[in-house]
Amino acid sequence: MKLTETKQSDIVIFRIQGRLDSNTSTAFEDKIFSAIKAGAKKVLLDFSDLEYISSAGLRIILKATKDLKRTEGHLVLCAMQDYVKEVFEISGFDTFLPIMPSVGEGIQAFESFIASH
Repeated sequence: MKLTETKQSDIVIFRIQGRLDSNTSTAFEDKIFSAIKAGAKKVLLDFSDLEYISSAGLRIILKATKDLKRTEGHLVLCAMQDYVKEVFEISGFDTFLPIMPSVGEGIQAFESFIASH
């Protein structure tokens, strides 16, 4: 897995390439929770190059969602391959996490959260 962290205004964007499974989830967990502890309230996960996600990856995303909710933050997922999106649909994660078709639409989703609150 390769993990790239960038920032666009106040949105922290993580681009995950490869596999997010029990072997790679610790590095992902460290990065995302470091950002949240540092005050990030808007986290965007770019899955355009994610090949596989296991329950270990889903667990971290769930935990991050809960942590962000406590600080009135948001997590948005975007640019998923169909087979990765299917995992989120089967697990029911798509019912409480916004999944946007592209990074640009993911960034715009944060503006709609602000408008609705």
